[in-house]
Amino acid sequence: MTVKDVAKIVEQLAPVGYQEGYDNSGLSVGSPSMEVSGILLCFDVTEKVVDEAIALGANLIISHHPVIFSGLKSITGRSTVERIVLKAIQHNIALYAAHTNLDSVPRGINDKLCDILGLQNRQVLSPLKGQLVKIVTFVPQQQAQDVRDAMFAAGAGGIGSYDCCSFNSEGKGSFRASEGANPFVGKIGELHFEPEVRVEVVCPRIFVNGVVGAMVDAHPYEEVAYDIVPLENDYNKIGIGMVGELEEPIAASAFLELVKEKLGCSVLRYSNPNKSHVKKVAVCGGSGASLAGVAVAKGADVLVTGDVKYHAFLDYQEKLLLVDAGHFETEQFAIGIFYDFIREKIANFAVYKTEQVDNPVNYLYR
Repeated sequence: MTVKDVAKIVEQLAPVGYQEGYDNSGLSVGSPSMEVSGILLCFDVTEKVVDEAIALGANLIISHHPVIFSGLKSITGRSTVERIVLKAIQHNIALYAAHTNLDSVPRGINDKLCDILGLQNRQVLSPLKGQLVKIVTFVPQQQAQDVRDAMFAAGAGGIGSYDCCSFNSEGKGSFRASEGANPFVGKIGELHFEPEVRVEVVCPRIFVNGVVGAMVDAHPYEEVAYDIVPLENDYNKIGIGMVGELEEPIAASAFLELVKEKLGCSVLRYSNPNKSHVKKVAVCGGSGASLAGVAVAKGADVLVTGDVKYHAFLDYQEKLLLVDAGHFETEQFAIGIFYDFIREKIANFAVYKTEQVDNPVNYLYR
């Protein structure tokens, strides 16, 4: 197994293309071709985590938070990040992160939060935009189903809860083969008209290359005509945060106790409840207060997230129960998510969970 091989496995769960524009997920230190001796999973990369990897003989660290978030102009060891990067390079350890892309996918951070809080009828709170395209091609009628099947198998044709979706219209294509061509139909030098089917499918951007490759392989023509059209539609399967429903409405005070217990919070910060009971719950691991307006628009009674500022509590106190359960507390499941998925894909491999799991935020009680 190389670093690239392991990255491909992680990206089956959380494709890098689903990260937010400000993020720095993916491989930040190390060679993709390096052979992996062991994998250490962590929440944050610290110097202690790198030391732990050295002791374990693990030369790939996979974290939730990227250790390099903003640009480095030098690596001299003056800052914590520089020291971590230097030590990793010195010991030939690769650093890889899956951050907001892990927040945005099924089986990711927010899906896990919904599991823990017992939410049903889930949907993405803020779907990603610019992630879909329409692929259009033109196929002889008898081969149209083969081409459609190949595109579907490669990841195209999904709309909501439906798959194998396409639009098909019949027409005539024209072409003239030049010298040196090997036409499937028609003759060299003669204008030919062929009954064809225009096949249109929706496709996530991350699958475009694979879908086009499968389409070309299945297509009978020597030269395949196709269009790729960007779409503005929301991609409702992928995005930041989720919203779901409790099985039954419960008192706001009881819900706060539920969050505190299930997430193991030392303390909760929350706004004055605007309703006595809650049923529809929005969640966003990490820093998600910016989604409060979206949660209100989706009809949520409460938003559970972290890093909520004073003015967010003030602005939404009449519209939403806003709960700050903590950044770490709402994302602490990342290590388990990584571990379960990687072991599912490569069972007989050295994969370790770090023992250096510490919330950097402490609380003083009086």
